[in-house]
Amino acid sequence: MSVLRSSAAGVLLTGVISLLAALPAAAQMFPFGGGGAGSNSVYDRQIVPFSQRYAPKQIIVSFGDRRLYYIFRRGRAISYPIAIPRAQDRWQGALRVSMKRVNPPWTPTQEMLRENPTLPKSVAGGDPRNPLGVRALYLGNTLYRIHGTDAPWTIGANVSKGCIRMHNAHVIELYDNVTVGTKVVATWARFQGSGYVSTNPVKDLAGLLGFN
Repeated sequence: MSVLRSSAAGVLLTGVISLLAALPAAAQMFPFGGGGAGSNSVYDRQIVPFSQRYAPKQIIVSFGDRRLYYIFRRGRAISYPIAIPRAQDRWQGALRVSMKRVNPPWTPTQEMLRENPTLPKSVAGGDPRNPLGVRALYLGNTLYRIHGTDAPWTIGANVSKGCIRMHNAHVIELYDNVTVGTKVVATWARFQGSGYVSTNPVKDLAGLLGFN
């Protein structure tokens, strides 16, 4: 290898290392991948192409795909698996993130208590049994939230009462990239493509971090 090519390779490697170091800890632990045996697991997290009509820095929740898409650059999104509402709790619409909470406390609604009287009256934030997991994004003035979970095996299923569940590592990453006021579109429309995985991860990671 020539000195010039070696130098260029070194610069590229340094750039990749710098980008990875700047990512949240969750992103470093759980690399982009997905599909196969890892579907709906914490490793099922991909950079995918997305419709150009959607502006960056918004969230599209596709109940049809059972995926949450965070659009980090026009035409590109990070795709995460989610648990979606049960048939009797279907909804859709456009809301804004109204509040963010680290280790949110959980209090079941009266309807939940009627369905399951054995539920605790409340669970403190940070408790490993907390159904909201480690982060929560509150949507408008509704009871709907995008949140983590204490039951990761439910990701990919239609089991919630309206909320959007994510793996804790995924919701930490999303939480760190989202601000109060972020637009969230929840829809039963489908967007799933052909399982695209980025062919230019350095450029896409730079877009995620806001460098381009």
